[in-house]
Amino acid sequence: MKQFLFLLSTMLLILVLAACNSNGTAQDTSNITIKIGFTPGPYSDQFQYGIAPILKEKGYTIETIEFSNIVQPNIALGDGSIDANIFQHTAYLENFKKEKHLDLTEILKVPTAPMGVYSDRFDSINSLEKNKEYTVAIPNDPDNIARALRILDDLGWIELKEGYSSTTVSKQDISKYVYTIDFVEMEQAQLPRSLPDVDFALVNGNFILSSGRKLSSNLALENPTFEYQNLLAVRTEDKDKKFVKDLIEAYHSAAFQKFIESNKAYEGFHRPDYFKN
Repeated sequence: MKQFLFLLSTMLLILVLAACNSNGTAQDTSNITIKIGFTPGPYSDQFQYGIAPILKEKGYTIETIEFSNIVQPNIALGDGSIDANIFQHTAYLENFKKEKHLDLTEILKVPTAPMGVYSDRFDSINSLEKNKEYTVAIPNDPDNIARALRILDDLGWIELKEGYSSTTVSKQDISKYVYTIDFVEMEQAQLPRSLPDVDFALVNGNFILSSGRKLSSNLALENPTFEYQNLLAVRTEDKDKKFVKDLIEAYHSAAFQKFIESNKAYEGFHRPDYFKN
């Protein structure tokens, strides 16, 4: 009888431990490596110095991987080469998932460097002349073309058709050019390098920062709507795993908010809703 009770209690203990592991409340993280993908820019530093220390205290090993373009991080996440990525906004992720048939999920927003208007030739956007042509460099991917055109519409440089789709708007949706514009499309990472050769460039904040320029050098800066705020993405099958819950907890922590708020490198960044005022 005693032997039976001993075996029964052992089995119950095993079941309890298994349950703890499955819901993430008592799982040992000391042997877990999390691989996070980035493109060049501030999000890697934001993670390495603001989030990674919190995760390392929990026992995780962190490996960061930098990709040279904006296509690779989602492909790597989809095929399991990395566990999460931080580089893109919602509009880009949703369109990429549809095109590539990837089962990825947005977990949370991260502090985001907004897109802005930059120029090496002009000190202001208030002195444009209607009888002159201006070269304006914009991203060449559809999601950020839409973003750039909405900024130009807000600035009054162009007028977009009524009822346009906020994420799929294109140059075909321009109903009026208030100023004569010659658009130059190129990869996002190349836009800062174009500034000596164009009148204006609309550049994502992370690429301005990675080029050595400051967000404060902008002539106009967007207030990014939900679809243009950057995010942390994981495979959908992993969204309830403990490492994802620990990532969320780290981003929601007072320590991370203090890191962002006290660091001049993140001045001008849009703060997620979970940041406390």
